[in-house]
Amino acid sequence: MATVIQHDIVLPLDAPETRDALARWLRDATHADTLNVTAMTRLSGGAIQENWAISADVQGGAYHGKQEWVLRTDSASSIAVSRSRAEEFALLQAVHAAGVCVPEPLWLCSDTHEIGRSFFIMQRVRGIAAGHRLTREAALLPDADALAHSLGRHLARVHSVQPGHALLSFLGAPRANPVLADIGDYRAHFDALSERYPVLEWGLRWCELNAPEPLAPVLLHRDFRTGNYMVDRGELSGILDWEFAGWGDRREDLGWFTARCWRFAGAHREAGGIADVEPFLAGYREESGIAFRGEDLRYWQVLAHLRWALIALQQTARHTSNEERSLELALTGQLVPDLELEIVRLLDGGFDD
Repeated sequence: MATVIQHDIVLPLDAPETRDALARWLRDATHADTLNVTAMTRLSGGAIQENWAISADVQGGAYHGKQEWVLRTDSASSIAVSRSRAEEFALLQAVHAAGVCVPEPLWLCSDTHEIGRSFFIMQRVRGIAAGHRLTREAALLPDADALAHSLGRHLARVHSVQPGHALLSFLGAPRANPVLADIGDYRAHFDALSERYPVLEWGLRWCELNAPEPLAPVLLHRDFRTGNYMVDRGELSGILDWEFAGWGDRREDLGWFTARCWRFAGAHREAGGIADVEPFLAGYREESGIAFRGEDLRYWQVLAHLRWALIALQQTARHTSNEERSLELALTGQLVPDLELEIVRLLDGGFDD
């Protein structure tokens, strides 16, 4: 299994001592005369990191007035493959400069002595991210095709960031064949499990035997899906959660977004449960100049379900290992049978394909 990291967190962020220390740090970061944190609320979601909405009254400096920010920091435990907050901040800087619709990254604090853990501050964007609502409540998406088109364009902008970027040296060199390398990693994790999952092993072997030739490496979000972007009045307002980003084959992100496991209540709508796949791929093509068809993504959807199954088992391990007792984490492992069923459906022809 992936290594579970326990973070030494002494006080919650809304404890008076921590909140006062944060206000002092923000005052210095903004070069304000005074800064008062008027509200601080933990946001829902984020099993690996914590997100806190911060309202502040700033007097003096470039941020004079009332401000709305989000603080992003470590949860009580995480998995080793998750990016650090400093790395995630650099990723936000890189994609923000590339024109990707993300919350503007403002300040990074890597000194854990400030509030007991590293964190960064970004501009707060308005909207809703809940996948079960975006895929069910039509009133939230008056023009779902336009949203899917916009998502395709912005994913293409993510993929415009290439190896050698000055801010992203921590990502290292791209692997020669990232798909086969990932399959090897997944197999090692499955072999380490105390239980056996024949369908997952079968799907993994199919992916190994049918791996396509890799495309040139680009920056991948690696969790680009409904639930990880904000929608405000029907329009994209921010792409979130960059902790898994890295170099790879652009088709991986396309397959992850269109995989059935991330369609929530809109299982019949291939573009993230919100629309048909055509407007999404059209937006991607118009921005990148690279055309894909829906049928080109089948392989990558199989791989997406395998990866999500492994992550689900890892999330459950965080609970069962007593590193972080959580009903949400415990229940995540119960998704695996549905993921296995979708792999069987996608591989209807098995190894003869």
